[in-house]
Amino acid sequence: MLPTELQKLKYPIGKFQPPEIISKGQKEKWIMDIENFPDSVEDTTKNLSNAELNYRYRPDGWTIKQVVHHCADSHINSIIRFKLALTEDTPTIRPYFENHWAELVDYEHDIKTALSILKGIHAKLGILLRGLSDEDLKLKFIHPEHGKSFTLEETIGTYAWHSNHHLAHIKQALKYKGEF
Repeated sequence: MLPTELQKLKYPIGKFQPPEIISKGQKEKWIMDIENFPDSVEDTTKNLSNAELNYRYRPDGWTIKQVVHHCADSHINSIIRFKLALTEDTPTIRPYFENHWAELVDYEHDIKTALSILKGIHAKLGILLRGLSDEDLKLKFIHPEHGKSFTLEETIGTYAWHSNHHLAHIKQALKYKGEF
């Protein structure tokens, strides 16, 4: 497989590019994407067999099951990052090894628990994000892996992108029937 083909499979919607100016309309769209993500994942996966849940979205990529469990874990971390930035002075967040987490035993099991987590986290996150003031949106946290700070405003976009990115992975795995 050519490197450009692999990149397209890794990033089916492209990499996140925050706009220079984030409008209220853009923030609203991102929040709606975040709020709708759990239902989109559930609708896409509800009738899948165990074999289909084990389809991979690219060579050496995760299975659909792993993607769903990853999103639950990642978005648990996201709400913590938002709350740290809202309650501390430019905190340094703690990164984690998502590839190692994807190898843990819970990622092999039914996705119902992960979907329940996603529904709860995204409902709670939507409430939190809709309650942010313009001042809150400018608060930051430091991500040590990137060596820079991120505003909460930009982070809303990052997690909306992350949701859409992994939903595209699930659909891609189904399109190709996991044949990589």
